[in-house]
Amino acid sequence: MKLVPKIIFPLAVVFAAGLAGCSKPAADKPADAPEKAGVTIDAETQTRIGLKIESPVAALWQPEVKGYGVVVDPATVAAALMNLETARAAADVSGKELDRLKTLADNVSARTLESAKSDAQRDALAFQSAQTKFKQDWGSALAADGELAKIQTAIADGSAALVRVDLPAGETLSAPPASARIIALSDESKAVTGDFSGVTDGVNPQTQTRSYYFLVKGQPLASGAAVTGYLRISGDPLSGVVVPQSAVLRHEGKGWAYEQTGTNQFQRVEVPLDRLTADGWFVPDNLSTNSHIITSGAQTVLSAELSGGGFNTGQRD
Repeated sequence: MKLVPKIIFPLAVVFAAGLAGCSKPAADKPADAPEKAGVTIDAETQTRIGLKIESPVAALWQPEVKGYGVVVDPATVAAALMNLETARAAADVSGKELDRLKTLADNVSARTLESAKSDAQRDALAFQSAQTKFKQDWGSALAADGELAKIQTAIADGSAALVRVDLPAGETLSAPPASARIIALSDESKAVTGDFSGVTDGVNPQTQTRSYYFLVKGQPLASGAAVTGYLRISGDPLSGVVVPQSAVLRHEGKGWAYEQTGTNQFQRVEVPLDRLTADGWFVPDNLSTNSHIITSGAQTVLSAELSGGGFNTGQRD
């Protein structure tokens, strides 16, 4: 992590109204504390700008595999089902007609019976081909017992969304994941849970991996929306802490939080933006439950720090 130089903020230079108390009194720094780059803000100024400091909460993180995908269009599901059911119905009709003629063998011509056999065989092969393609595209689990038909009803009335996630080329899983975190690229601040629905029997020609389907209930996603999927896999959970979203700032394409390193001293610490939970960002290192971080007022501190370098911007995550 790149450390920024320690910056002192005199009243006349930086934040005359907001950070008038920024200074570097030696008494505020513990004698045994190592020299660290950061921001020094006295107690009066902390109160004035509404600084709130909390400790991160301990958490465990289940191992994941990252993939990319899309929210499946309900029309695509309907078309796949229609093709399969049309082939199934044709095979059923011609098969029953053959059985009927067989019972009347003494009253029908051999030519009629052979024609019926030919029709039944053709339709049976067509259904078998349609079923094989369906499993290649949607998987055996979704093909069994009309499972995809049930899902199609749910996504058609807007009570659920079906998401397809493809893993990177060459990535494989030894066992299907139980669920996945789904994050729409249009709103990366929210993650929803998708329950595993099935995996394709065939591989994606582009990624050379199988596609995984997840059903997101109660929080419908826009059809066709691009998503990132984090597939939860078996393995020992990772220990760490959760940092509230209110504490996390974005700067130079990274996430940051301010940790209190002394009574009036704060240092910027990087927060990885790849493990979003319902309560904030999971951090496996850099911070612990013994850390103290700014959860309110961090944007003001970032602006103060960056103003010393002539760059006075920052966007709250």
